[in-house]
Amino acid sequence: MKICFVSLILFTLAISGDVRAYPEPAVVQRPGDWTLDVVFSRLQQISAKRPDESTPGRYWYIILTLTNRTGSDVPFYPACDLMTDTFRIMPAGKGVRNPVFEQIKLKHQGRYPFLENIDTAGNKVLEGVDNTKDIVIIWPDFDDKAKNITLFIAGLSNETVAIEHPTETDDAGNPVKVYLRKTLALDYAVGSDEKLRALAKLSYKGKRWVMR
Repeated sequence: MKICFVSLILFTLAISGDVRAYPEPAVVQRPGDWTLDVVFSRLQQISAKRPDESTPGRYWYIILTLTNRTGSDVPFYPACDLMTDTFRIMPAGKGVRNPVFEQIKLKHQGRYPFLENIDTAGNKVLEGVDNTKDIVIIWPDFDDKAKNITLFIAGLSNETVAIEHPTETDDAGNPVKVYLRKTLALDYAVGSDEKLRALAKLSYKGKRWVMR
């Protein structure tokens, strides 16, 4: 029920087309809360052929550079979704195999020689600039009819907030709590006709931290 409720929120926001409707994180973090420093590349596409495919497939990816300046090592459990304005939510990595990552790594080896796939990047980010990590997030191609997409990247902060489920209650009759994480939201507009998808260039519209 908790998952269904959160999914309902996501689709409602997708219909509105306004990521600003999400709850916002605290302006000043509470003691014990932390957020990694994040630099991200442009979102771009790549055509890659998997061993079981006769023709190349299209994928979209973004590279994050993460630096931990919190003063101590922190856990890293990311969750990354691509949401379209056609009411579809795609988790990163679904249907993406290692040859796709290897092709991206080869393409960017000059700038990101130690590039990691987010699925195998480990569950900890060590403190300090010397331990900065470059991580790629990959999605399969999204709906041809989508005109706007939003990337949601969670796991970059430990800040959470609890909201009450509108209908579900516990044994004591109290509303069940649903926990949201501080999440980086990146908005893009799709500029090309759906028939010219191979030439599509996404227009970056901005970023925002939200609770999701």
